[in-house]
Amino acid sequence: MNYRHGYHAGNFADVLKHVALCELLRLLTAKDKKLFVLDTHAGAGGYDLGGDLARRTGESEGGIRRLAAAPRAGMPAAVARYLAAVAAYDRKFGSAAEGPRRYPGSPRLVRAALRPGDRFVACELHPAEALALKREFAGDRAVEVRQTDGYQALKALMPPVERRGLVLIDPPFEAADEFDRLLRALRQAVQRFATGCYALWFPIKDVAAASFAEVLAGFGPLRLTLDLGGHEAGRLSACCLAVVNPPWRFEETMREALPWIAARLGPGVSAAVEGGRAA
Repeated sequence: MNYRHGYHAGNFADVLKHVALCELLRLLTAKDKKLFVLDTHAGAGGYDLGGDLARRTGESEGGIRRLAAAPRAGMPAAVARYLAAVAAYDRKFGSAAEGPRRYPGSPRLVRAALRPGDRFVACELHPAEALALKREFAGDRAVEVRQTDGYQALKALMPPVERRGLVLIDPPFEAADEFDRLLRALRQAVQRFATGCYALWFPIKDVAAASFAEVLAGFGPLRLTLDLGGHEAGRLSACCLAVVNPPWRFEETMREALPWIAARLGPGVSAAVEGGRAA
């Protein structure tokens, strides 16, 4: 339990996850019905891209900073909305001229999209990250922060009373059995709440990811992949966000947005949108 997302905040994987998350929230809140959102591995909530952790890796330079500096001509609407959400969070701290200084984690993006009556539970097990998350939302009654195992919370909270829900599962993948735990949690959740929308992020590093993706295909997810190319042992250079039961038009927006993003993140970067079935 040593993972700290601050080292990786705003990197290419965050760009993939958060462009998709913003669109899922936009589409799911378009209906005049209450929505429940669960973030099982929420992290600290927000991140300082100029802080020690982020500067140690510099990963945001090849992610959000590069995308934010891209010309706006021809920019897909989904990307523009994501960048607007990042900029809105950044402005709270005084926007830096050289690019975003503060980056919103998934809890902040969810909070910005919530409507009165929607419900949000953010879980984080790491003590320091959970404390930061609680401070991030101190006094905000719209957000329930739990220092707990997100998989256990998922089991306890399904099905939600709202009968409409979005679940983001974004584990640190420190444990050797993380893929197995993720599959068990998804199976149990779908059994209890078959119509929920589930977004699962995972790294593509080895055969374990390929085996996981093969089993996951049985759930009929839409798979969003971003690949930096030039794979090196021990380095994250490709990842996937699998979305089970995506809302209508989500696939369309991702097919427009991801190739555009890949082209702006640098030569050799590729994106793919595959799979999916009607919810």
